[in-house]
Amino acid sequence: MSKSVLTKSIVLSFAFIATTTVFAQTNNDAVLMTVGNSKVTVSEFENVYHKNNNKETTADAKSLNDYVDLFVNFKLKVKEAEEMGLDTAKSFKDELAGYRKQLAQPYLTDKDVNEKLLQETYNRMQEDVHAEHILVKVSESALPKDTLIAYNKIMEYRKRILKGEDFATVARQSAKDGDPSAKDNGGDLGFFPAMQMVYPFETMAYNTKIGDVSMPVRTRFGYHIIKVIARRKAPGEVLAAHIMVKTTPNMTAEDSINAYMRITEIFNKLKAGAKFEDLAMQYSDDKASAKKGGELPWFGTYKMPAEFEKAAFALQNKGDYSEPFKTKYGWHIVKLVDKRGLASFEDMKNDLKQKVGKDSRSQVGRSSLIAKIKTEYKFKENLKLRDEFYKVVDTTLFDGRWDGAKADKMNKPMFNFNDKVYTQADFASFIKSHQSKRPKADLEMVVNQFYKQFVDEAAIAYEESRLDQKYPEFKALMQEYRDGILLFELTDEKVWSKAVKDTTGSKDFYEKNKMNYMWDERADAVIYTCADDKIAAQVRALMKKKKSDKDILAEVNKTSQLNLQIESRLFNKGENEFLDKNWTPGTSANIASEKDKKTVIVVVNKLLKPEPKSYQDSKGMVTADYQNYLEKEWLKALKQKYPVTIDKNVLATVK
Repeated sequence: MSKSVLTKSIVLSFAFIATTTVFAQTNNDAVLMTVGNSKVTVSEFENVYHKNNNKETTADAKSLNDYVDLFVNFKLKVKEAEEMGLDTAKSFKDELAGYRKQLAQPYLTDKDVNEKLLQETYNRMQEDVHAEHILVKVSESALPKDTLIAYNKIMEYRKRILKGEDFATVARQSAKDGDPSAKDNGGDLGFFPAMQMVYPFETMAYNTKIGDVSMPVRTRFGYHIIKVIARRKAPGEVLAAHIMVKTTPNMTAEDSINAYMRITEIFNKLKAGAKFEDLAMQYSDDKASAKKGGELPWFGTYKMPAEFEKAAFALQNKGDYSEPFKTKYGWHIVKLVDKRGLASFEDMKNDLKQKVGKDSRSQVGRSSLIAKIKTEYKFKENLKLRDEFYKVVDTTLFDGRWDGAKADKMNKPMFNFNDKVYTQADFASFIKSHQSKRPKADLEMVVNQFYKQFVDEAAIAYEESRLDQKYPEFKALMQEYRDGILLFELTDEKVWSKAVKDTTGSKDFYEKNKMNYMWDERADAVIYTCADDKIAAQVRALMKKKKSDKDILAEVNKTSQLNLQIESRLFNKGENEFLDKNWTPGTSANIASEKDKKTVIVVVNKLLKPEPKSYQDSKGMVTADYQNYLEKEWLKALKQKYPVTIDKNVLATVK
C-alpha cells in the first residue's frame, strides 16, 4: 500500500474520533489507564468513546473492551511518534499548518450572510434570464480619470437607447470599447441561469424588469448596462438513459468508422421497435449505466457535456429519444425518462455551498466578517500614517521592483486589533511581498488598495489566531488532526511503506502462507455471443475450418458490427452464466439467451485445478496481509516499551 490521500483520510478520520486531550473535565478525574508514563482519565475516554458510538446505545462489555483495544493501540502509536520527536519536524509543522488553514475557512466568513447568499442563489435558480448587454472595459486599478471616462461612455450609450435607438445596433457600435462579440451578436447573451455570470452582473440582471435598461454596473471587466428581454422558468432536471459507443481521440480511421456504423445500426434497431433498455444492456460501452438499461442519475444544466445536455433537454415527452450525436466521449443516443423541477433547497444546500464558496459572491461573507472583527476587537487606525506612503512609493511599484528603501525609518503604529499593533514597517513589508507587474495607475489609489488588503488580511489573520480560544470544537479538531498526522507518518514508516519496500520479507511471508492465496478451479474458455442461430451456424463453420477468433470476428461482422462478440480468457465460476452451465471441456450446443434473444456458444479448452496463486498474482493480498502482520508485531513491541495498565474497577464505571 502506497502513501495516499485515501489512506491518510482514513487515519485522520480515526484520529477525529480518537482525540483525548481537549475535553478533560478535571485534574482530579479518576485515572482509567496509563500508557507508559501518560495517564488517561475516565472523562477523556468517555468523550472519545461516545463520539464513536451511538449515544442512545448502552455500552456492553464486548463493545467497550473492543474500543479500549483500539484506543490503546492509537495511544501507543501517538506516544511513540512523540517520543521520536516527529511532532517537532518541519515537514510535520508545515503539513499541520496546511490543514489548519483549510479547517479554519468555515470560521473565517459570516455564516449568517452566507446563509442568505445560499437562499438568494437558490431563489434565482428558479428562473433563467434572457438579456443583452453593452460593456465598456476599464481595469479595476484604472486611474480615476480613466474610470470616469468609461462611466461617462457607458452612460452615453444608455441615453441613446433610452431615446429610442435599437439596443443591438448600439451594442454592435460599442464592440470596440468592450465586448468584441457584440459586433456579431448585438450584445445578446441568450438565456442564462444564476451563477453563470459574475455576481454583480447577475444581481443587476435579476433585479432589472423585463424591457428596462439598467443603470451601469461595475464588474472586474468594466462597466455594463443590461437590458432584460425575457425570463423563463428554469428547465430543472431530467432523468435520461443513453446508449454510448465509445470513441477515443487517437483511434484509427477504420475504428472511427466502425463506431459510427455501430451506433447507426443500434439506432436502426431502435426505430424498428427494439426496446431502448435491451439495446443499452447489450451494446452500450457505458457499462455502469448499461446494467440499468442505460439510465443515468438525475442532472440539471451545466452538469453534462454541452451536446449531451442540449439533446436531453430538447426531448419533450417521456420515452422520446434523440438521433445519434457525438461528444468527446463517443456517440450517444439519449432517451427521456422523466423531467422535474429543481430539487428542494435542503437537498441542494451542500452543492450550493461548494459553488458559492468558489464564486466571487463568497467575498460578501468575508467582508461582513471583517467588519464584525473590527468592532469586536476595537479596531483603530490612523489614516494619516497611511498617507505618508504616498511620498515613499514610486513608479517602480508598477514593475514589481519597489525596494522600500524610502520607508526604512517609518515604524509608527498604523492600526491595531486589541493589543495587536501593526506598524508602517509591517505595511512596507506587505507591499514589497505583494507587489507585481501591473498597469500604471494613480499611486495614491494603489497605496490605498494595498492598505485595504493589508488591513483585511490582518483582520482575518488575527481572528484565525484566536480560533482555538473562541471555539473549543476547532481546538479539538486541530488536536485530532495533529495526532492523525503523527499516526499516519509513523504507521507509513513502520507498516505501509515497509511492506511495499521489503520485498524479501513479503516473499518470505508469502511462502509461509501461500495456501491462503488459492485459485479456485478455472476454465480456459471462449464465449461466442451471436446475434441469432444463423450467425451461430456461420461461426461454427468457421471454427471447423480452424479459423482464428480474429479472423472469425472480421468475417462475421462484415455486414454488421453487432453480429458477434468474442470473449476469450481464464474464467472463474460465477463470471459467466452460460459457462457455469457448461463447465466441462468441449464445445457446447447453441444456448438461447432469454435476456437479449441472442445465441451463445461456449468452448471450454481445459479446466485448471485449484492451485496457489503465484507471488505476482497474489501480491496485492499478500502485501495487505503482510502489513497486518507487521502492525501486530509492532504493537507487541510498543506494549513492551510502554506498558499499559487498565483499572478494571474504573472501567466498569464508564457509561
